[in-house]
Amino acid sequence: MEELNFTPFILSFKLAAITTAILFFISLPIAWYLAFSKSKLKPFIEAIIALPIVLPPSVLGFYLLVFLSKNSAIGEFLEKYFNIELIFSFSGLVVASVIYSFPFMVQPLQSGFESLNKSMIEASFISGKGVITTLFKVALPNIKPALMTALIITFAHTIGEFGVVLMVGGSIEGETKVASIAIYEMVESLDYKGAHIYSAILLAFSFITLLVVYILNRKFKVK
Repeated sequence: MEELNFTPFILSFKLAAITTAILFFISLPIAWYLAFSKSKLKPFIEAIIALPIVLPPSVLGFYLLVFLSKNSAIGEFLEKYFNIELIFSFSGLVVASVIYSFPFMVQPLQSGFESLNKSMIEASFISGKGVITTLFKVALPNIKPALMTALIITFAHTIGEFGVVLMVGGSIEGETKVASIAIYEMVESLDYKGAHIYSAILLAFSFITLLVVYILNRKFKVK
């Protein structure tokens, strides 16, 4: 076995951190809207958001590969005017991860907002506070378990991505070769010792992540 290269883990954590940060700010207004909306379109919006949960990663990855490639209108526009190539690049991984992990951020936040005492929100509006102030000063502090779950699970889910990142990013050393791809390649090359070490690290990380979520949720419920 060659000396283990932990660059894929650095890339994985970098990707997860960026994806989680982007999704937090994108998902907040969407989750807020869905929690209080009575629109007939709400079930359709929720179904679209939840699609990455039920779609095979290879299917989602394929369509992202098609829509983000140079041959698509989006890919051509980005390359022509911004000199951005999303396929087989870290930027492309970020876009793919944001879409793939979208429901893991939106759904816990939406559930948290739906569990709020509606009179608390109404009182905030009556007292003259705007939507943004109500969201950050009233709503979020009162849904800490849901907020922590959304952030931690989104981060962990992004770390474990495989099918989507393989389709969109491939395996470019130091650029798109994340930990899950590295494990796959180790198994292909019969480097089972390396694969065991990498897999054990991800297994430990996944367990600790879930443990933290359950401990925090229990702690907040006790309070």
